Amino acid sequence: MATFSAPDGTLLTHHREGSGEPLLCLPGGPMRDSACLGDLGGLAAHRTLHRLDLRGTGDSAVPADPETYRVDRQVEDVEAFRAALGLERVDLLAHSAGSDLAVLYAAAHPERIARLVLVTPAAAAIDVPFTVEDRTKAAAQLADEPWYPKAAAALEATKRGVFDFDGFAPLIYGRWGAAEQQHVVERADQVHPEAAQYYYQEEAFEPAATRAALARLEAPVLVVAGEFDGGPTPARAAEIAAAFPKGEHVVLPGVGHFPWIGEPAPFVAAVREFLDR
Repeated sequence: MATFSAPDGTLLTHHREGSGEPLLCLPGGPMRDSACLGDLGGLAAHRTLHRLDLRGTGDSAVPADPETYRVDRQVEDVEAFRAALGLERVDLLAHSAGSDLAVLYAAAHPERIARLVLVTPAAAAIDVPFTVEDRTKAAAQLADEPWYPKAAAALEATKRGVFDFDGFAPLIYGRWGAAEQQHVVERADQVHPEAAQYYYQEEAFEPAATRAALARLEAPVLVVAGEFDGGPTPARAAEIAAAFPKGEHVVLPGVGHFPWIGEPAPFVAAVREFLDR
């Protein structure tokens, strides 16, 4: 564990694990502790992972101004992270909501990106929506699973404002084994709703300007999708990849939104192949 100062003086923490070339890692959530990434299914055996605890999460300090949780206002935290590691250019991996932060960083500092991996990414920064129909169709693929009726009912309840993550979690993961269940148990101590409420404020995004900036990004970009994920679906993942001049996507079978959990080998292989080219 090491610390560095954000531009506003907030003390941020990152965790180092593994061996090999550095890979900077941003968690999703939004605003979930980077511990949720673990060793990314064994990727740490091939890369040195530097997991950033975003401000107010994990071992990082709570900022004086909660408005700084807004995703665009954390872009310079990522730049300070890079500088603290002494790297001119970085390989950057982000998961889910963390991908919006990574995309805004790439748009603001394209010269600092060597390769970018977006794992089951959110895409508000470039205005790619995930619809109720997307999630419903994704869930329907799992209708033969014994846990499906209960999970589907919990997902349906979200339309009425009832949010039971534990209830619909099997649909998010696309499977429901011991590894997935343990990951959900750990989630309880890793989420920060008081910070998350600021992350996606509408003022954070200017999709047209971001897309224009990304059109000049020279770095290769990999978008990783899960076969059973509803946000993004494989089709949405292809749409996200198309926003980058050197974008590509891969669909991993048998998994959902956390593809390094439960079935890590295909995830590690896909990310390694991309990073090692």
